[in-house]
Amino acid sequence: MVDHAHDLVSVRTASDRLLIAAAALDNAAVTESSRLPGWTRGHILAHLARNADALVNVLEGRPMYASAEARDADIERDAPRPLDVQLADLRNSAARFHNVGAAPADWTRTVELRNGVVDAAWRVPFRRWAEVELHHVDLGIGYELEDLPAEFVVREIDFLAERFRGHRDVPATSLADDEGHTWATGGGAEGGPIAVEGSAADLLGWLAGRRDGSALRAVGGPLPTLPPL
Repeated sequence: MVDHAHDLVSVRTASDRLLIAAAALDNAAVTESSRLPGWTRGHILAHLARNADALVNVLEGRPMYASAEARDADIERDAPRPLDVQLADLRNSAARFHNVGAAPADWTRTVELRNGVVDAAWRVPFRRWAEVELHHVDLGIGYELEDLPAEFVVREIDFLAERFRGHRDVPATSLADDEGHTWATGGGAEGGPIAVEGSAADLLGWLAGRRDGSALRAVGGPLPTLPPL
């Protein structure tokens, strides 16, 4: 089990990095399209702030969101705000998450996230770390998958490979990056085994729906089409 305190430090570092980068924007840039279809940069900043509060709810034993509709409405409400308001909200919500995460607690307990998903409490800081890092990339302001911390990339590939393991729409697939890390995923669909190789950034981009996988090499069959996350 990875120390949750280590991940809390990583979350804070990633949040600070995002806040510094976003502070170089202006109000007009916040209203421009992000790399996520249908979302502006303001949508991403608003989502990150509300996600921090939602994970505070999780750690304190409350529902993550009041409802899917309320989650979406909050993001739409907050997306058009000026940059200084966005940054203050994101900074304050990140501090709330860190403070709750730093409080003494039973980190072996099971918590409930969205849509009935359950997980160990100690994995929540890593889930937040993933939100901050991947959405920083989604902002499209010069931070790329290749810039992500190496530890995060390997662990997020671990997480996503586990998520797709046994999936009924994904054939048995082995993954290998250029540094010698390997993973196994899929196995619920006919076909395979398929070996997929490439850089860790490209593997993560494909698994996380940020890249189409065209830079990867697939042996034993075509590159599997992954279901939405």
